[in-house]
Amino acid sequence: MKKRLTQRVRNAFFLTLYTLFILFPFYWTFLMSIKIPTDVIAYPPKFIFKPTIQNYLWTLGLKIQEQVTTGIRGQPLPPEFVRAFLNSVIICGGTVALSVGVGALAAYALAKFKFRAKENIAFTFLSFRFAPPLAIIIPLYFVYVRIGLYNSYLGLILGYQLITLPLTVWLMRVAFEEVPEEIDEAATIDGCNWWTKFLKIDLPLSRGGLVAVVILSFLFAWNEFTFPLIIGGSTTKPIPIAMLDFVTYSQVLYGPMAAAILLAIIPNIIGISFVLRFLVKGLTFGAIKE
Repeated sequence: MKKRLTQRVRNAFFLTLYTLFILFPFYWTFLMSIKIPTDVIAYPPKFIFKPTIQNYLWTLGLKIQEQVTTGIRGQPLPPEFVRAFLNSVIICGGTVALSVGVGALAAYALAKFKFRAKENIAFTFLSFRFAPPLAIIIPLYFVYVRIGLYNSYLGLILGYQLITLPLTVWLMRVAFEEVPEEIDEAATIDGCNWWTKFLKIDLPLSRGGLVAVVILSFLFAWNEFTFPLIIGGSTTKPIPIAMLDFVTYSQVLYGPMAAAILLAIIPNIIGISFVLRFLVKGLTFGAIKE
């Protein structure tokens, strides 16, 4: 009994240390976001200071204060963070909608239909994730410039499919395979075609996997940096590219950058908080067989 108690205390201690280690970067970023520039670069670091919200106001374009940009001649315009945030919402929303719309149908065919080379096609979808982005993005850039998709929402949404579509196909395929064949057979006897079974039976029963796919696809698209850097432009740049605006020719605006980072991760935290139950369920499809 004493040995078990000692083991629990030791495990709790190391788990607490690990949690603090994981959360410390977020804590440090938060401290930077409420400091003025002189406090940010102070050495040794200041843990007791007068907090300010001016970094958040400047980042959102609500107010320009001298102390936010101390050291720069004149006051530069606030970064286009709000526009970049809206760009990210548009691009990620379109990416997820297209990826789920196409990927769910492909996954259903791979899970429920029998045809030649089915496994080869499934592996081909997965292989899109094997190639490094730089091996794809340069040829894609020249193609986009020629056909007029460079610096466009449609171009970025189509490019992001190389990231989200393979994930959608493989996760949704596993989710559809978990639906018992007896249910599909009963629906066939009742006169349902494959489209009716897909919409009214298999897709609702696979909602856990569907939600997991939506969230993971959104997270991958929201944090993507390489594709919008190369095939995007000033009018379509999302949040990751907008972070570069905080690096000026004379200094790095650490306070506003920290504020932008915390604002940028809010959608991720909210989304995962609301659908964590579905996310875990979707990711564990197929893990247990009766």
